Amino acid sequence: MEPLPQPHIVVVDDDPAVRDLISSYLHENEFRVTAVSGGSELFELLSRGIFDLIVLDLRMPGPDGLTIARKLRAESTIPIIVVSGKLDIADRVMALELGADDFLTKPFSPRELLARIRTVLRRFHATHQGTGRRSTVRAYRFSGWELNLRTRRLTSPQGETVSLTNGEFSLLTALLAAPSTVLSRDQLLESSRLFDDVYDRSVDVQILRLRRKIEPNPSKPQLILTERNVGYQFAGVVQRVDMPITSAGRIE
Repeated sequence: MEPLPQPHIVVVDDDPAVRDLISSYLHENEFRVTAVSGGSELFELLSRGIFDLIVLDLRMPGPDGLTIARKLRAESTIPIIVVSGKLDIADRVMALELGADDFLTKPFSPRELLARIRTVLRRFHATHQGTGRRSTVRAYRFSGWELNLRTRRLTSPQGETVSLTNGEFSLLTALLAAPSTVLSRDQLLESSRLFDDVYDRSVDVQILRLRRKIEPNPSKPQLILTERNVGYQFAGVVQRVDMPITSAGRIE
């Protein structure tokens, strides 16, 4: 069975040695990691991508961790673990009151941070799935790929952006929304009705083009399968990313 997509963690710390240490350890434990040095880079990153959790240093030049956490929590539910080199109960209380999900004092073991991350992610997903409320899908992840529905950006496992036509985007979205379900050409056509470049047998052509972009071997597809005389189905493991991500700009 294909493994679930790796969670994507953002590490925010002005110390490059700390960023490298955390990033390397999380990579070794099957997390995707992007590291930045401050709030401006963080919000620029969040405006373009989908992420699962933020490890946020408290003491940084410019906007500090508390300021960043306050802004994040005002516009997003993304989990936040605050780390600090100063054992100050007031900072800990303030961070948690602002909505941080956990607080860790430096120096700490990377293994402990890993355990905290896993615990926070489990708790977040359990709470999120248990609300019973409908949520907006922000992205789909599959086989190392990520399709961001807001920016309409398809990112490869190597981090490269792969361009999609309107029709290709719409068809891929329809397939990812119903994994392991055979969708007829009429259903795929209906999902793409807003676009003039998808019509009748053109669905087959668009599927062929999609396979050339995402399949390791397009002549022997493993992700988008053909159900003869019926339609197509997406056979890979798909992860929905439902949590809202802030689209805020840089901190003033």
